[in-house]
Amino acid sequence: MKVDLKKDLDCYAARRGEPRVLDVPPLQYLMVDGHGDPNTAEEYTQALEALYPVAYALKLASKRQLDRDYVVMPLEGLWSAADPETFTSRRDKSQWDWTMMILAPDWITAEQFAAAVAEVERKRSPAALDRVRLAPLVEGRCVQVLHVGSYDDEGPTVAALHAFAAASGLRPTGRHHEIYLGDPRRTAPERLRTILRQPVAPAG
Repeated sequence: MKVDLKKDLDCYAARRGEPRVLDVPPLQYLMVDGHGDPNTAEEYTQALEALYPVAYALKLASKRQLDRDYVVMPLEGLWSAADPETFTSRRDKSQWDWTMMILAPDWITAEQFAAAVAEVERKRSPAALDRVRLAPLVEGRCVQVLHVGSYDDEGPTVAALHAFAAASGLRPTGRHHEIYLGDPRRTAPERLRTILRQPVAPAG
């Protein structure tokens, strides 16, 4: 059977207008770091051109070698900037630092990752391939909610999520996290679905 971790992991469930507190387990991701506006930065495009081939090479290797097939997970991003208002009021994407990610199942090993990278290099050799890494992410206690609509319209939803955290006695501690459930190439902006997540800690 093909595993779909979006359905198996509670941290991939969210409702529009219903923020919640949850504990996210440690997970491992394919990651690429970068900086700047994802709409214009060439390194952002290069990051995706490297991430996806490695993700699919790992899926194929898992199916062939381990008889464990799975659905390749959606693109995700960690976002941060020196000025937090760039996420809420000003939305100045040119100032954003980002890490683009695709979740890898916990049975994927460093050796399998290295073999997948070598396979992609042999076939395609994308420009950012040497920037792809397999690494753990530990977020722990978080708040999250579903945003429906354009990425450019996320500001009020982000602000509402932070307000919910404050009302729950929590404060932001880590990087803003987005999980892109829709494909912007095939989905109208107003129908895009994005999980917005923020790691938190007790405010006191």
